[in-house]
Amino acid sequence: MSSSSLVIARTGRHRQRYENNLRLVSGCIPYRLREDKEDCSGNIENRIQVLMVSSPNRNDLVFPKGGWEDDENVLEAACREALEEAGVKGILRKTPLGIWEFRSKSRQNICSQEGGCKGYMFALEVTEELDTWPEQGNRDRKWVNTKEAFKLCRYEWMREALEKFVRVIAEDKEVETREETQIVENLGHLALPLTLPLPLQLPVSDVVVGDCQMIASNCYVKTSSSHHHVIASFPWHCAPQEVATDMSY
Repeated sequence: MSSSSLVIARTGRHRQRYENNLRLVSGCIPYRLREDKEDCSGNIENRIQVLMVSSPNRNDLVFPKGGWEDDENVLEAACREALEEAGVKGILRKTPLGIWEFRSKSRQNICSQEGGCKGYMFALEVTEELDTWPEQGNRDRKWVNTKEAFKLCRYEWMREALEKFVRVIAEDKEVETREETQIVENLGHLALPLTLPLPLQLPVSDVVVGDCQMIASNCYVKTSSSHHHVIASFPWHCAPQEVATDMSY
C-alpha cells in the first residue's frame, strides 16, 4: 500500500454531464485475483475478489461510481471515482460492462425526472491500494468474494453488472490461458537456449506498461485479452462507445 499525494475529491455538479434529463455516471468494479494454491478446481470465480465501499451515512456497500464531468472521458471518470471513493489505482478494461439506468438513492420520488441516472460500469484490475484517499473520512472499503458481493448488492442493476463482470473476467482468463499454452507449445518446437530473453520472462510491470495506455495518473486502460491487449487510442473528449447491455428501471 501507499499514500495518495494530496488528491482532493471533486464536489458540486457545475461540470456534470446530462443526457435527456439523466445524470451521466461512470463507475467500476475493482477486483483482484487471489492466489489459492489449495483450489484445484480451476474455477476463476473462486479466485476473484471485488472491492466495495460504504455509502456516506448508510450501511450498504456499493461499487465506486460518480458523476461523469465535461472535462474528462468516461474512462477517466471511472478511474477518478475509484481513486476518490476507494483509494485504488489500476488497469481499466476499456469495453464497458454495460449501461444501466437507475434512480439516485437521494431522490426517491419516482414521478420526478430529477435523480435519474445513466451509468457506465467498467472492470478495474487493482494494482495499488492506497493507505489514505480523498473520501476516506466518509467511506470504508471491503474486499469480498463474488458470492458475498451478490448478497451485498442492494439493487438489481448492481447485481446485473456484477454478473456481467464475472462472465467477462472468466472469458478473458480462458483466452489468456489458451494464448499462453499456444506460446509454450510453439516454443517447444524451437531449439532455442533457455537463456534467451523470451517474452514470457518479462517482469509483470514491463508487460503492463507495454500493453496498456495511460489515461490518467492513477490508471491504465487495456482492451480485451482476446485482442492480445492491443490498445486503441481513446480521445480525451468523446462520446461513450455503444454497448449491448442497456437496462432501464
